[in-house]
Amino acid sequence: MSFPKFFSEVPGITTFDPLALTLGTVEDGIIKYNYTQIVKSAGHSCPTVAGAYLMTLKALDALYPDTPAIRGEVKVEFKEGLEDGVAGVIANVISNITGATDKSGFKGLNGRFARHSLMNFEANINSSARFTRVDNGKSVNVDYNPGIVPPNPKMQELMGLVMTQNANEKQVKEFGELWQERVKRILIDNINNQEMIKVY
Repeated sequence: MSFPKFFSEVPGITTFDPLALTLGTVEDGIIKYNYTQIVKSAGHSCPTVAGAYLMTLKALDALYPDTPAIRGEVKVEFKEGLEDGVAGVIANVISNITGATDKSGFKGLNGRFARHSLMNFEANINSSARFTRVDNGKSVNVDYNPGIVPPNPKMQELMGLVMTQNANEKQVKEFGELWQERVKRILIDNINNQEMIKVY
């Protein structure tokens, strides 16, 4: 199994998971996530998955500047509804990293380590998402605009061929390469571009 090389160049996300520590899952409770792992979970790499990963990376860095983020102690709110656009895809990526879920998550052990009800949709916010620390109430808003990084002009023609199953093997390969080239520009070249992703 091989992935595009740039996947390994994307900064990782380090968390401390007290539940994992308590249950002996990880000796020190430290769980490190990287983009390749998130791609495996999502089943693909695209601007949406990349953006969700970056949103989480940036938000957790802002909320926990000096220590690993505490998994299971971050609330996440979305302006969109769960079934709107790509909100569900973004939520799944963020949930994998933060542990936050809506009503379907872990109910906890004797009142501790609960993960459910930490993710809400159709929130009264103006940003793409808001991340809040449960322990101190500190929040950050995150805006993500992938339109700042447009696709290669050849993508439209190739997508039409691929979607109608009229593309040959070479065209399918080129389509995939150009698709990931855009993802690379999002994750690597524009990782600090505040016009694309902004935390405030």
